[in-house]
Parts: sequence; C-alpha cells; structure tokens
Amino acid sequence: MTSTAQAPQSGARTAHPEHLGHVIFIAAAAAMGGFLFGYDSSVINGAVEAIRDRYDIGSAALAQVIAIALIGCAIGAATAGRIADRIGRIRCMQIAAVLFTISAVGSALPFALWDLAFWRIVGGFAIGMASVIGPAYIAEVAPPAYRGRLGSFQQAAIVVGIAISQLVNWGLLNAAGGDQRGKLMGLEAWQVMLGVMVVPAVLYGLLSFAIPESPRFLISVGKRDRAREILAEVEGDIDLDARVGEIELAMRSEHKSSFRDLLGGGFFFKPIVWVGIGLSVFQQFVGINVAFYYSSTLWQSVGVDPTDSFFYSFTTSIINIVGTVIAMIFVDRVGRKPLALIGSVGMAVGLALEAWAFSHDLVGGKLPSTQGWTALIAAHVFVLFFALSWGVVVWVMLGEMFPNRIRAAALGVAAAAQWIANWAITASFPSLADWNLSGTYVIYTVFAALSVPFVLKFVKETKGKSLEEMG
Repeated sequence: MTSTAQAPQSGARTAHPEHLGHVIFIAAAAAMGGFLFGYDSSVINGAVEAIRDRYDIGSAALAQVIAIALIGCAIGAATAGRIADRIGRIRCMQIAAVLFTISAVGSALPFALWDLAFWRIVGGFAIGMASVIGPAYIAEVAPPAYRGRLGSFQQAAIVVGIAISQLVNWGLLNAAGGDQRGKLMGLEAWQVMLGVMVVPAVLYGLLSFAIPESPRFLISVGKRDRAREILAEVEGDIDLDARVGEIELAMRSEHKSSFRDLLGGGFFFKPIVWVGIGLSVFQQFVGINVAFYYSSTLWQSVGVDPTDSFFYSFTTSIINIVGTVIAMIFVDRVGRKPLALIGSVGMAVGLALEAWAFSHDLVGGKLPSTQGWTALIAAHVFVLFFALSWGVVVWVMLGEMFPNRIRAAALGVAAAAQWIANWAITASFPSLADWNLSGTYVIYTVFAALSVPFVLKFVKETKGKSLEEMG
C-alpha cells in the first residue's frame, strides 16, 4: 500500500464537533479488524489441550497447528497493501471479514488435523490483512488533529479482542462443566470457542458497508468528487480544493522505497534497519505470545484446575488492557526509550520469578502454595510491563524511526521479522516446556535482560521529532 504520510496540513482545520462523532464511528468500525486480530490470535488458547487430546498428538505437532496461523499472517500482511491499492481499502476489509468468517466455521467443524491447520492459515491471512489495512485506513480518513488518538483505536481493539476471547472461552468452559471436550450445542466446547468468532466477523463485514472509502484511494483512481464529499464529512468546513491538492501533491512526491534501498553498511542492511529488526525480535523473544496462546495449558501443567486456568488467562488479558492504556498515556510524555527500559526491567523481574517458581517440583500434581502464587503474580507483572512498554512502543518507534525514503520498505522488513520471531516462539514453546519449563523461562528472562543494553546503545529517542528529522 502506498505510504499514508500526508503533506503539510495547511488547508485542513480541526474537525467540527458534529463531524467528530462520525469520524470516531468510522475509526471504531475500521478497528473491528484489530478486535478480530486479537480475538483470532488468542482464542486458540482455549482449545490447545482439547486438540492435543482429540487428535492424540505430541507437543511438536501441536505447536505447528498453533503456530501455522502465523504463516497466513505473514502472507496476508505482505499482500494487503497491494490488494488495497488495487481494489480499495473497504473491499480489502470485506475480504478480511469473509476470511475471518470462513476460518471460524472451518475451525469449529474440522474433520482432520490438517483440515484444522488449513483453516488456521486462512484466519492468519485475515489477521495479516487486518494488521495492515486498519491503521492505514484510519490514518487516511482521520482529521490531522485527531490522527494519533484515532490511530490508537487499532491497538486498543487488539487488546480488547484478546480479553473478550478469554472471557468467552472461560464462559463456555463453565457451561461445559469444566471440560474442553464437553458437549455444547452438539459440538465439543473447544469447537464452539473457535466458532463464536463468526459473530464479530460478520459484524465487521456489515460495518464495512457503513463507512466511506478512503479519500486518498478515491483520488488515486480519479474519483475526486466523491473524495471531496468524504473529506467534507470527516474534516468539516475546510477548503476542499486545497485539501485535495495537498493529497495529490503528497502522492506525487512520495518515494516508493524498495528492498534495495535498505542495503548498505557492513552487515547487508543499513544499521537503522537492523535496529528495527532488533526491536521486533526482542519484542517477541521475551515470550509474550506464550501468555496468549498457551497460558491455559501452562497453568494446567502445574496443577491449576482447567476452569481456574481459563479465568487466569482472562485476568491476564485485563492486565494487558490496563498496561496498554498506561502506554498510550505516557508514550508522548515520558518518551519511547525510557518507557522501553522500564518495561525491560519489569519484564526481566517477572520472568525471573516465573522461572524460579517453575523450578520447584510439583507436590500432589501442583506447585507448592508459595511458588504457585509467585508464578501467578509474576505472570501478571510480566504482561503489565510488556503492555505498558514494548507492546506499544515498538510499533510507535517503527513508524517513526526510519528516514522518509526507506520508511515503507524498512517497516515491512521489521514487521516480517516480528512475524518470524513470533512463529519461532510459538512453535518452540510446547517442546521447550516438555524439556524444562523453568529453563524456558530463563531463556525469555535472558532476552528481556539483553533488551536493556540494546535499547541503551542502539535505540535513539524519537519523541517530539518530526518524521523529516529522521533523515
């Protein structure tokens, strides 16, 4: 997709109050893709042990079924921009909504393990599309004065989607008598968990018919009159001719960065690109997605009752929302770099405490009381410090830190590194946990600790700087 950077906003004023409500609705509707991103990513948490039991598979095969969705994510993210540039942002959202719906139905009614894996890939493709199209569309439609706050809807929607998926899973497990394979509506409980996503997927599709196409896309295909109408709707009383002219000027002056632009320096990529890749890899290598893909399994492995384990997954998701709100409040006040350092230290402490707690032998199939409570509290501490720092800061910095002429291509490489790192952690956790659960958390602790010198030495503060100041 073409860059969403805009020309200087000389002709654009703040949206009038009567227009702001409409703009908020548009941004919220587009952010439903983010909600589905979070929901689909984490709903599998409730089905992990049931899938292992139903198909009688080991940890390695189980991990591939869970992680395979990330392959679809990478493909969807890589292709969404081109699809949106060709047929429009709204059509791209509608395709994602259809794929989310198909994936939910297919995942709920699999007839074999490979079949379930295929529907996971389809859902992953939709996640990848949603991860690209939502923020881009909101940036293109939002009035300049509100772009930052409206852009945060996407991240907020993701963490709410994660929390709602865990709440739904917990409720369905209770309805099934605490058994993931218990019967509900003629299906096993885990199948219903995966199938419920049909509801928000259909809502996303319906909302996409209630919001306008991006003015930027309309101008790119010659529909200037329709673009003027939408600009009037979302930005209020402005000089429409001047605003259209600004967008046209910005589109003509954009440099379409390519992979070749990233090359240079002594290690293949330019140093700034390696910093972006490092941020992405550290964000994943602390093991955050273990908390959202496997937390129910993790707690059950140390003797927690299944119903309680699902409830703890939900409370972790609530902590994730709280941390995200904290980050949104302080990222522009404290700065990106200090927030990342605070998060790194907090994550290292939480992960180290988890490693200590899991190093003790189970007594009667459970962790001793002290270690059990330590593990539970430390898990929440870890997620809180991740959410208030690296969960938000990395995406903010990746959008700001690269020079204009390489920003789009560099962001694409950094995002690809993030999906690959996410896959590596997701695919390896079950086997690593079988090997040594405490040792696995020691590995995550080491990465959290190493992120401190990485940030201190290589990451530059971007707070308060214009994108043009990045080179």
